[in-house]
Amino acid sequence: MIDPKSLAFDIDGVFADTMTLFLDIARDEYNINSVKYEDITSYVLEECLDIDTKTLNEIIIRVMDGGYAAELKPIDGAVEVLSRIGRNHGPLLFVTARPYLGPIHDWILKLLPFGPEIIDVVPTGSFEDKADVLLSKGYSCFVEDRLETCFLLKDAGINPVLFKQPWNRANHPFLEVDTWSELESMIEF
Repeated sequence: MIDPKSLAFDIDGVFADTMTLFLDIARDEYNINSVKYEDITSYVLEECLDIDTKTLNEIIIRVMDGGYAAELKPIDGAVEVLSRIGRNHGPLLFVTARPYLGPIHDWILKLLPFGPEIIDVVPTGSFEDKADVLLSKGYSCFVEDRLETCFLLKDAGINPVLFKQPWNRANHPFLEVDTWSELESMIEF
C-alpha cells in the first residue's frame, strides 16, 4: 500500500491528457488526420510520428502556452482520486518537466476543489531534475508516465509508479497502473 502523504504526481500523461490535446490540435489546426493515440510509441515524438519537426514543435509550444481551441481534459478518474487525496491527506505536489508553468497551473486549480495553498506545481525544465525536487520536499513515491524518468527516480531512492501509456511499453521492474482507479486501490486511505 502507498502512503498518500508520500505520493506526488507528474502532470502530462498522468493527470492531463496532453497527447489527446496534441492530436486534437494536429487534426483541427494542421489538418493532420492520420495519427492515432496508439501511434505515440515514444516520448520523443519525432521517433514515432510522421510529422515534420517544425510542425511538431509548433504544436508542442501551443500545448505549453495554451494557444489552442481544443479542450485539455484530465485522464479519466484523476480529478476524483486527486480530490480524495487532497481532501483527506493535505497538499498535492505536481512535478513536471515543463520549463515553465504557463496555463497548466490555472487548469489544475480549475479542476481540483482546492485553493493554491493545497496545490504545489513545480516545473523543473528537465526530467533529470524531478528527483531533486521530490527529495527536497520529502516525497518518496511518484506517479510518472515516462519510463526513462522512472529509472532516474529509482536510482535516486524514489519509488516510481508507472502510469501505463503507449509510449512506455518496454520491459521494466516498476509498479504499474492502467487507471486512476487502480492507483486508488493501492493507496492507504
